[in-house]
Amino acid sequence: MAERERVMRMSVEQPLWRALTAYRVLTMLYAVGLFATAYEEFPRPWIAVAYYAVLGTWTLATLPRVANAARCTKRFLAADLTVALTGILLTPVADAHERVQAGGPTLPSIWTAGAVLAFAIKGGWRWAALASGLVAVANLIERGSPARDTVHNVLLVCIASIAIGYVVEVARASERTLARALEIEAATRERERLARDIHDSVLQVLAMVQRRGAVIGGEAAELGRMAGEQEVALRTLVSGGLVPVSRVSDDAAEGALVRAVDEEPDDSGPVDLRTLLAPYAAARVSLAEPGAPVPLAPAAAREVAAAVGTALDNVRRHAGEDARAWILVEDEPDEVIVTVRDDGPGIPEGRLVQAEGEGRLGVALSIRGRLRDLGGSAELVSVPGQGTEVELKVPKDVTNTRGKAEQR
Repeated sequence: MAERERVMRMSVEQPLWRALTAYRVLTMLYAVGLFATAYEEFPRPWIAVAYYAVLGTWTLATLPRVANAARCTKRFLAADLTVALTGILLTPVADAHERVQAGGPTLPSIWTAGAVLAFAIKGGWRWAALASGLVAVANLIERGSPARDTVHNVLLVCIASIAIGYVVEVARASERTLARALEIEAATRERERLARDIHDSVLQVLAMVQRRGAVIGGEAAELGRMAGEQEVALRTLVSGGLVPVSRVSDDAAEGALVRAVDEEPDDSGPVDLRTLLAPYAAARVSLAEPGAPVPLAPAAAREVAAAVGTALDNVRRHAGEDARAWILVEDEPDEVIVTVRDDGPGIPEGRLVQAEGEGRLGVALSIRGRLRDLGGSAELVSVPGQGTEVELKVPKDVTNTRGKAEQR
């Protein structure tokens, strides 16, 4: 199977940018509508008309700027807030003094809150506090005195923007934590996959060289001793970790990045599990299978077959070459069950835990790890003096055998 790198981008703040885009357009239309209904009450309406022409052009032309944090630069934020502050300060020039003192709306009206919210989403609560503070000063200058309605509106914008800015900061921290967790999970699954492959090939070969060398003696014994040392070193490396966890991007502009290596799906169709298990049948290994094909996804069938191979290797290693083994394949409606049983001496209580602690991960990774990644399970039952039974269960709807990184 070919491998490819999949990049997942997570951003809980992106909906806020889309909402801000719509808010700016709607509040611009609202401000123009307010002016249109009170046009005759303005002593100098041409100033307001000129400002609204600038405001409308600026709002529509800068919509791409508020699409995400990357495009919403500091220079744009400064210019955007300047447009809002200019409108507030121009209100006493364009509108009647009586209307201003009576609490009439400023020229930009609630469009000003959009400029402050852009600061909050881009830079967090500190940027929001700075922008809302400047808006508060401009409103006080426009009214000439801290009237109750002015203070109320200013506090409302200030509190809302700071709260949103704080939420954005918490969301970004959560994104980075989640992305880090997904990276660790992906790296752990890849490490376990490599550990299984190494156990099924290199470690078994080294163990065989060590045993045969000790039997032959002479120079072969020295070679076996060296192979044994390398086996111990490799087992330590496998149990300690093979794949370093990659870094998670801290770029808040587009959301946290997660990179995971996935395998390209195999589109060749399901395969008959019986054909993969048939080579294990031998003089001392009996295979009982259904008369009809047992279809599984190709990769899933290979993983099940590899787990069976590991179980049989454990039989030969621990029960002896003369031990008998039986493989039973059951095709259930929703799952496939493969049972491997032997007539060996069984496994002493606590031996599996001890073996895992020593880096011998045949059962932990090559059997249980494979079935876990398939969404199935592996149960091992062993009674001293009565042999060992390994039951493998795998669902039929498996489409990918290796660890999947979920998109958030």
